[in-house]
Amino acid sequence: MNERPATPAGPEARGGRAPRPAPSRSAIPDEMDAWVVARPGPIGSGPLERVRLPVPVPGPGEVLVEVEACGVCRTDLHLAEGDLSPRRPRTVPGHEVVGRVVASGPASERLAPGSRVGVAWLRSTCGRCRHCLRGAENLCPFSTYTGWDADGGYAGYLTVPEDYAYPLPEDVPAEKLAPLLCAGIIGYRALLRCDLPPGGRLGIYGFGGSAHLTAQVALAQGATVHVLTRSARARELARTLGAASAGGDTDAPPEPLDAAILFAPVGELVPVALAALDRGGVLAVAGIHLSDIPPLNYQRHLFQERTLRSVTANTRADGRAYLDLASAHPPRVTTVPYPFDSADRALDDLAAGRFEGAAVLIEDANAHERT
Repeated sequence: MNERPATPAGPEARGGRAPRPAPSRSAIPDEMDAWVVARPGPIGSGPLERVRLPVPVPGPGEVLVEVEACGVCRTDLHLAEGDLSPRRPRTVPGHEVVGRVVASGPASERLAPGSRVGVAWLRSTCGRCRHCLRGAENLCPFSTYTGWDADGGYAGYLTVPEDYAYPLPEDVPAEKLAPLLCAGIIGYRALLRCDLPPGGRLGIYGFGGSAHLTAQVALAQGATVHVLTRSARARELARTLGAASAGGDTDAPPEPLDAAILFAPVGELVPVALAALDRGGVLAVAGIHLSDIPPLNYQRHLFQERTLRSVTANTRADGRAYLDLASAHPPRVTTVPYPFDSADRALDDLAAGRFEGAAVLIEDANAHERT
């Protein structure tokens, strides 16, 4: 497990390396290694399959990105196991992608070849519906997502609309940047959704890749953070990062909570977290998938203006705000690197809770044939 601060400040401001020149189009291979969800089902049944695919060609407004690293998100596990219904057959998962622009499609002008970029979950929105027009593009009914509607970063290359790519610094390791692109961003939105007051008491249920980054944002803002998780190693990590307490996932925190975020995809914890809230407290559920919630007792769980909210994806504004915040307050990013050819093992380890922090696939530069 590797730990070091990730500081996404631009190279101009921090004296980082200049962008590397992009390869010529002729140097881009015709094919690439990739992992696809071949047969959604329990991770032990081997839903992922390693394949050779054509390198995609960027369309209008898109860029082609060569992958340096890709974070392993629980959403990838939900897709592999069928908790999220596949939207297309044999999808390449992965939406925490750090890479470099190597080619541009027609009418792509914002990102020059050689630019280092991040590719996150939100891939496109319509820009015209009432949700987009009021700044809630995460609720766009026509939104598409990396690694679900379009192939993602468990591959050598992927395409992305350039307006949905985030510029990244040159001088931070890809392994440390990748988790910021979903775990960090969605945790940041969950923190906004739970309406934590200044100096408030925050409960965090589950403590994986997203939760350990979100806790650091809350602590930097002056909150008191209580972590509730079943993993003893995660509880130790929480204390190391500055949590005021760390207990089991069904334990009561040592004081009433002003707000709570549920990161664990366990519906049985919803009434547990609601019962821990003070009057007027808010519980935000951060995951895209949640097991069934048991019956709630109105007096115990909702009365006295307690609120239960979901968190749906993020906006690009959320992404920019979080990356700016991470630049001002560099998080301690706890990562576990896996070679690209071990993506199936990384998901299996995630399902079994064998590591703390975030898993990241590291692309082997020699793994792709040049033709």
